[in-house]
Amino acid sequence: MRLRKIPNALEILQEHPDYVIITPQNYKGKWHSFFGNMNPIHLEVGMGKGQFIITMAKNHPDINFIGIEVVESIMVKALRKYKREEEKLPNLIFVLLNAQELENVFEKGEVSQIYLNFSDPWPKKRHEKRRLTYSSFLQIFKNILKDDGEIHLKTDNEKFFEYSLVSMSQFGMVFNFVSLDLHKSDFQGNVMTEYEERFSQKGQRIFRLEAKFKKV
Repeated sequence: MRLRKIPNALEILQEHPDYVIITPQNYKGKWHSFFGNMNPIHLEVGMGKGQFIITMAKNHPDINFIGIEVVESIMVKALRKYKREEEKLPNLIFVLLNAQELENVFEKGEVSQIYLNFSDPWPKKRHEKRRLTYSSFLQIFKNILKDDGEIHLKTDNEKFFEYSLVSMSQFGMVFNFVSLDLHKSDFQGNVMTEYEERFSQKGQRIFRLEAKFKKV
């Protein structure tokens, strides 16, 4: 389904600096100070309409969450959802950013965990380098994660999941958890995204993995 562009989306985001950071480069190495604590920092790269990360922030007040999104109109939808909460969550902020720029925003070891939920699979071979589990993105994630930091991925796209398993393995990552049918597994504590709810209602399998980089 084609995304409906929201007029003046950037201006809308700029009007809500308490919820959205437009210039996150200013906070590189200072995110713990931004949140006012030393709690772990978790990123969702490509947060979509925000359901997952808002729920996670409510469920885990001892973790700081940052939602990364590059499409302004999508972030406006997430912002509107966030503002429907009874109050602003002190452990959640949205950041308008292309994933390619993450190293300009986070220092090495500043992030404890990264979520990749239903990322665009970019199925055509010529678009392989755009996939968030392509080697260049994995290197970026490695450069900002703690040594024991993890990547958690969910998708309904079997080919993208297979690609991600191979790409991560070739990059030297190890897997702590792999599920080929998450909703029929014994995994506890799953928080669904909007896409996940829609796909699972149609009977589609949800694939999930947890991976970390090998220590040198």
